[in-house]
Amino acid sequence: MYYIKTFQSGQLTETRQEERLKKVEVGVVGVGHLGRYHALNYTKIPMVDLVGVTDLDDERARRVASEVHCGVFANLDSLLQRVEAVSIVVPTDLHFDVGQQALERGIHCLVEKPIAGSLEEADDLIRLAKEKGAILHVGHVERFNPAIRALEDYEIDPRFIESHRLAPFDPRGTEVAVVLDLMIHDIDIILSLVKSPVKRVDASGVAVVSDSIDIANARIHFENGCVANLTASRISQKKMRKMRLFQRDAYVSVDFLQKISEIYQLGEKGSESDVLLGKIGVGERKRKVVYRRPEVPGGEGLQKELEAFTRTVRGEHTVAVSGEEGKEALSVAIQILKAMES
Repeated sequence: MYYIKTFQSGQLTETRQEERLKKVEVGVVGVGHLGRYHALNYTKIPMVDLVGVTDLDDERARRVASEVHCGVFANLDSLLQRVEAVSIVVPTDLHFDVGQQALERGIHCLVEKPIAGSLEEADDLIRLAKEKGAILHVGHVERFNPAIRALEDYEIDPRFIESHRLAPFDPRGTEVAVVLDLMIHDIDIILSLVKSPVKRVDASGVAVVSDSIDIANARIHFENGCVANLTASRISQKKMRKMRLFQRDAYVSVDFLQKISEIYQLGEKGSESDVLLGKIGVGERKRKVVYRRPEVPGGEGLQKELEAFTRTVRGEHTVAVSGEEGKEALSVAIQILKAMES
């Protein structure tokens, strides 16, 4: 047996080396389009042992298991007996049922967005996770997009936000409105940036090719005066995932698809990479306009998200996107849907 001796709170403690090196035993529930990518990315994380996958479509489960060289389980119960953490990548209406079964066993859960089908279900999952001492991470993957991570060292305090998330039609995901399918990505990002409660929501939307809303526009008013204007569509010719942030002395552009961020700011050049665009004002009041393109960190968003979840399970990290944050994003999305109905 090997030990590492460390001091904690003035006391000498011994931590078993093999516990520190032990891999997290993970499973994936649901290996459709997105679930398959969860499985593939887990195989790239050294601290993970991908034990197996399960899916209602047994043939699909076997195909993905063969691709990533892991076990395949006939049902959820048999998988939960073998793992300590799971990714839940099933349709939204099944999030609560699967999440409940896993959390009741004390198994740590990454639940894809939205957290659940209703606020009541979200509350129950949050409560159950606390009771069982299990981690509940909500899969808002855009939090880990390199373009957003590039802004971590900058002070972001937007007063107006414009976001567009447009995609060509794809039958996958049309069981829910585009607000819950696409717009909720931007809702979560905006809520994480604007440190203020929501005051009012205005919205409109149209069902064009499916039985639920396919194109939507929402205007979120925050108590601190910030306003966010969001547009989401799944019937566009081209993809677009952009967000523009306007704040005092700065304009920030985020391109989630190209994975770049750009900043136009009043101030001084801080590095050789900054570009002086010109000056505004007169006399001694002239101020410089500087263009910055923050260095984008490496790594794809989904892999970084799964790494963060795994580190949380290992006790090395706090929950990156908590159940409470997932519920807040769902709450605003529901407010938007209700505003459309009225």
